[in-house]
Amino acid sequence: MALLIDLWLIHPESEMCDAFRDRFAGLPRVTVIQSRFEDLAPHDCFVTAANSFGIMTAGIDAAVVRFHGEELMKRIQFRILNEFLGEQPIGTAMIEPTGNSAYPFIAHAPTMRVPGSIEGTDKVYAATWASLLAVYRHNVEHDQKIDSVVFPAMGAGFGGVPYSEAARQMSVAYRHYLSPPPPDGLGSGR
Repeated sequence: MALLIDLWLIHPESEMCDAFRDRFAGLPRVTVIQSRFEDLAPHDCFVTAANSFGIMTAGIDAAVVRFHGEELMKRIQFRILNEFLGEQPIGTAMIEPTGNSAYPFIAHAPTMRVPGSIEGTDKVYAATWASLLAVYRHNVEHDQKIDSVVFPAMGAGFGGVPYSEAARQMSVAYRHYLSPPPPDGLGSGR
């Protein structure tokens, strides 16, 4: 059973926030915030819509590094080298402590191998799902829990995914997180 979390969806543009509100309507503990990363209130974990190599020098990743310091990016790159031989696959996520008690964790979840269009793929879903699973595993295994998770519009920047599609894929991942398949698989006849 999934552990409940507070899910914050952020973007500076009202059009993306409207897409979030539409696709996440009726889902529990979801807050849509029209904001930039730098203006967010304290939260437990921010999800980076990253690339597979941990190069966090553009877009929202650059804002995360400016806020937390370049050492955070270096630690993530070291973990990618150590855990994934230098290239973190799309569909995986890792939780990294920031050293800041008001913003204690980030989740590094690649939506793309290298910066470029991911329109027409399910990579937004895969990265969102991987992030939710990483938070779930963290909360099962650690005393310091992650209660609030902030997602940007995954894949909607450099990835070129239209706002409505990014929100759709992210909401599908969250719905699956809230209602995992039954223990006997997908319930189909065997």
